[in-house]
Amino acid sequence: MSNPPRVKVAVIGVGLIGPRHARTVVASNDADLVAIVDLMPGGKTLAEELGTAYYKSVAELLESPHKPDAAIICTPNHTHVPISKDLAAGGVHVLIEKPFCTDIASGKELLVHLRETKVKAIVGHHRRFNPYMVKAKEIVSSGSLGNVVAINGIWATFKPLDYFDAEWRRNKTGGVILINMIHEIDLLHYLFGPITRIHAEKTVSRRGFEAEEGAVLTIRFKSGAVGSFIISDNLPSPYSFEAGTGENPLLPKSGQDFYRIFGTEGSLSVPDMTTWSYTGKTKSWNEELVKETVPVPDGIPFELQLSHFVKVIRGQESPSCTAEAGLAALAVCQAIKDALEGNTTVEVEPFDF
Repeated sequence: MSNPPRVKVAVIGVGLIGPRHARTVVASNDADLVAIVDLMPGGKTLAEELGTAYYKSVAELLESPHKPDAAIICTPNHTHVPISKDLAAGGVHVLIEKPFCTDIASGKELLVHLRETKVKAIVGHHRRFNPYMVKAKEIVSSGSLGNVVAINGIWATFKPLDYFDAEWRRNKTGGVILINMIHEIDLLHYLFGPITRIHAEKTVSRRGFEAEEGAVLTIRFKSGAVGSFIISDNLPSPYSFEAGTGENPLLPKSGQDFYRIFGTEGSLSVPDMTTWSYTGKTKSWNEELVKETVPVPDGIPFELQLSHFVKVIRGQESPSCTAEAGLAALAVCQAIKDALEGNTTVEVEPFDF
């Protein structure tokens, strides 16, 4: 039986995450990098380095001999919807980096457009493919923790001022909620199901930018579980997904836990993957808890996500993170931003995913 043809992929945008996607495609056994698209000079430089074609716009790409089967969209947040529409209209499958969109109305329009054009689309919440999160999902779904009652999460780190040299990162579409908390919301959805209500208290702004830099959240899930979350990009801290898992090679690994999950039969901390329960004993605070560490397999999330995207395009798998799931995460982030306006409580607009 012959192997299926390799998928031709273009990467749109070469800011922070685009080059990583591009190099992942180059190393793939199932895909070929056929073009880089970026208006800035860095796009041409990366294309020359990787030996691929370079274009300044999506329009040029679609009219070129290098028109791809699929594209990975890594441009500034506010451009995701129009670029996705242009590519889908050209019959190009899309992996849309988070956030799926920056407002619910445009996200709904994009959902309709994707359905009408019938292209395959996934949202780049690559952390769903992180081995720690895959294992956490297995543990939660197995029922070994019982019914999940409460969750505590932290994402706190310090971004230097030069990170904000790009103007869009200083405005309302570039704050810590849409750039970072949206990852956490998707993981919370992935692990525990839909979020229905958010209460938010904003941290004091130290930088003075329009973009928010932190908050403390109280979360209600449809399942009945509740959670608390600290989010900030202006605090020196070892407690974040990147530091805890060591996923991003550009950031130092701390190994510190950033999620603690509490169920009726046990608790789990991530990423040390330690469970505590009264296994085989009477369930009582008088009994000593049994501590176990769950092994986690190796795997590189960006590679696993690309492999999954290829299989979705070929019809071999259903999307792990659908466009609907991407919009659902955005809806929660919008509720957070609305709650931050008055340090209040907001109901989340529901989306099926």
